[in-house]
Amino acid sequence: MTRLLALGLMVSASIAQAQSPAYLTQDALTRELRALVSSSPAATMTSLTKTIGGRDVWVVQIANPGGMPVNDRPAVLMVANLEGDHLVGSSHALETVRYVLANATTPAVKQMLDKQVVYIFPRLNPDGAELAFGSVKAGQKGNLRPYDNDNDGRIDEDAPEDLNGDGVISVMRVKDPRGAYMIDPADPRAMKKADVAKGEVGGYTLYWEGVDSDGDGFLNEDGPGGVDLNRNFQHDYPYFEVDAGPHMVSEKESRALMDFMIAHRNIGAIVTYGHSDNLVVPPNATGRLAEPTMMSLSGFADATNDKMSEVGVLASPQLPFGAITRTRGAQAGADNNPASGRRPDTTVNRGDLEYFKAVSEAYKTITGFKTVPAMRRPHGAFFQYGYFQFGVPSFTTPGWAPTAGATAAAGAPSEAAAAAPASTPALTGDAAILKTLDGAGLDAFVAWTPFTHPELGALEIGGFKPYASVNPAAADLATLGQKQGEFLVKLASMLPSVHIAKTEVVAHGGGIFTVVAEIENTGFFSTSTLHGVSSRSVNATLVQIDVPAESIVTGAEKSVRVRNLSGSNSRERITWVIRGKPNASIGISVLAQKGGTDSATVILK
Repeated sequence: MTRLLALGLMVSASIAQAQSPAYLTQDALTRELRALVSSSPAATMTSLTKTIGGRDVWVVQIANPGGMPVNDRPAVLMVANLEGDHLVGSSHALETVRYVLANATTPAVKQMLDKQVVYIFPRLNPDGAELAFGSVKAGQKGNLRPYDNDNDGRIDEDAPEDLNGDGVISVMRVKDPRGAYMIDPADPRAMKKADVAKGEVGGYTLYWEGVDSDGDGFLNEDGPGGVDLNRNFQHDYPYFEVDAGPHMVSEKESRALMDFMIAHRNIGAIVTYGHSDNLVVPPNATGRLAEPTMMSLSGFADATNDKMSEVGVLASPQLPFGAITRTRGAQAGADNNPASGRRPDTTVNRGDLEYFKAVSEAYKTITGFKTVPAMRRPHGAFFQYGYFQFGVPSFTTPGWAPTAGATAAAGAPSEAAAAAPASTPALTGDAAILKTLDGAGLDAFVAWTPFTHPELGALEIGGFKPYASVNPAAADLATLGQKQGEFLVKLASMLPSVHIAKTEVVAHGGGIFTVVAEIENTGFFSTSTLHGVSSRSVNATLVQIDVPAESIVTGAEKSVRVRNLSGSNSRERITWVIRGKPNASIGISVLAQKGGTDSATVILK
């Protein structure tokens, strides 16, 4: 029981037993999903792949049968638990399924299920998530792919150990006159890098908790492998970083998601849950995301082993399979010659910002969130792919907020700091994060306690508790998840929706007719983002008249492509002059890749 209490997030045995409300193991999550799906004819559940650990990657589809073919309907995609430690995401996905099915007959939800389709990946990384329920918690984000982190020809041979027996892997701080780190005077629990320019003096070295199991002089540098799936996708990919995988979309889980995306081009909006945010704090006027607020302590511990791959027994650091030199290949990147081509965009097109702002306002109104917990800078994240490569509005957020505390999201000063006298410096770094977590009543930190290490001697062990600092209390899950379900329905209502709003026929005599069709987009989103237009990742809206091409005298061609049709009842007027038989029936159809289909029939008279 002592070890479970030390976790903070899983503060009682009820979580491990998957009692409700609770964080759920893969088996418990699967049982809940199956029970929900089996209760409704609108829902199906499919396994897209098996992970290295033999677990299913599930996708739930929700749409009422009948009407427009499901694969032609505008769709919303929700993806959760890409990072193994972000369990709240899978809870939100589960509760979203529950909310939609429980409210399937209400007007807003029924309209969504009649006209649109929802795809939900409740847990993309089931192997990583399952580690949260082990006897010792390390907060691993990645999956179970083995990897030789220290380049010594052995795999996963020097993992962290729970030396003090509290059930979690935390950090060791060791007094060291050569150490670069010091205790933060703003909060003695926090550490900071000494700023020598300001006369600050270090005195500590930081390590992950454990011993040098392989005797190479580095501590805990080659633990369980793992690719962080939310760094494994093909935009702004962090080349050659260990947790990003050997190459883009290298993992079975990310490959399954990508195969699904390619097969479902009807997806018109994406929402993911993870360790970044563009939903509570939307992109700024230049299209950039807010600055991240990252926990420094874990980064300091990681930095101690920065040189490990350079001193391994192999001649040089491992390269991705098939690589010859450490170059990016065809994709232009920050370290390539600028003449090598256009660099991938990393800022939202200014013409698309209104959509991000509007969705952000809707999300904050529904959830009440004004801040987010600590978050990181995205690289190779799935939501980046969703906007920059797939071309649709793509949103991400941690899905909860430390509401009773002080520090605002994205590096903004806390209200308390803003009200403090000018002589009081604003909290930064881990001190600011701790203030936020404390204010929210979260027990998310292991107090520093003395320990005698077999190799390093006297030191202290402590730090942020895995899972507890990135997930809310289990008791809040049901309420938080219902709000995410409400948001998904709101987001679906914003999808583009094309219709043939009006038709006209004018007879000129001699079998010559003018046919007019007005195509309308009644959704809020345009049929393509402006970035989707410039990248050509979204098909133009196709309008066709069902006559032989040789029957068209003048005006539009048989098939007309509307590159982009704005939302909010914008219209495009298309005119054909054709030869035809009086009283003949002529079909007109419209197909928008993200906005559905419609058809109409006109009579030549």
